[in-house]
Amino acid sequence: MRVYVPLTLPGLAEAHKAGELGPGPLDAFAVTPALREWYVSDDIEELEYAALNRAGQASLRLLAADPGTARRRVVVALDVPDGDAVSDPDRGLDSAALGAVRIAGAVPFAKAAAVHADADDAEPDVRAAADALGAADQGDDDAQFTVDGAEDHELLWFAVQEVPNLIA
Repeated sequence: MRVYVPLTLPGLAEAHKAGELGPGPLDAFAVTPALREWYVSDDIEELEYAALNRAGQASLRLLAADPGTARRRVVVALDVPDGDAVSDPDRGLDSAALGAVRIAGAVPFAKAAAVHADADDAEPDVRAAADALGAADQGDDDAQFTVDGAEDHELLWFAVQEVPNLIA
């Protein structure tokens, strides 16, 4: 199963150095039954893109919690056995939990299929979105517009071999 783990650049650097993402439990996103129902598509690529975007939103939340971190969203795509990624059936249709899964233990970095991250030119919009996130959560429409602006930037695909350059 492909899962998407939200991180920051320092988190990616730490995982790369340690050779694993963890310790567990790890919060991630995947194509879950609830995500399938919400997205109403059978196209696995569209569903995985939706899970990736959910992880990108979670990465933005990590950035908002750590003001000193470089303002680039980061998501690591991992392949794990199906039973390793567990969704909470009680939160299945909770919009905040769509696609959310939990992995009990650390995952070797060697299981990474790719890394997705913002381009350098996305940093001003991601910074503004991270700064506005709290107000958006409180219902501020202008702040939500700013947060949505970060999603106008596609997360770029990087091969695992490119991680040293990405975190340098």
